[in-house]
Amino acid sequence: MSDWDTVTVLKKRAPKASTMKSEQAVNAARRQGVAVDTQLKWGAGSNKQHVATKNTAKLDRETEELKHETVSLDLGKLIQQGRQAKNMSQKELATKINEKPQIITDYEAGRGIPNNIIIGKIERVLGMKLRGKDRGRPLQPPGDKK
Repeated sequence: MSDWDTVTVLKKRAPKASTMKSEQAVNAARRQGVAVDTQLKWGAGSNKQHVATKNTAKLDRETEELKHETVSLDLGKLIQQGRQAKNMSQKELATKINEKPQIITDYEAGRGIPNNIIIGKIERVLGMKLRGKDRGRPLQPPGDKK
């Protein structure tokens, strides 16, 4: 048997998935008459991190029936009195609780949206209760409940 009788077949590798999705591959398949199904992933092609719900948009318009809940004016007065008793500015208080000064301004003016975490931080820095039935009283350290 001679080498002339043997046949060597070189196989082409199957295309990778990424090349099958390329625009060139899709156009070639269309030219050959193959049925091509393309789908766009949900939210693909946009740079949106969070999608606002319809309720959020309604709340932002703030009609009479849908309004953001705000802190009461008496809470703002308590924060202001406690801050002034410790001789702090709004900026100093905001720095101590690691928040923006605008948040303290909004809370004292009664425009802030209540957040129990922020109110708790303010309570600890000022040393007075801002929530519950005994508002304005000194805050007891943890473990001293009687």
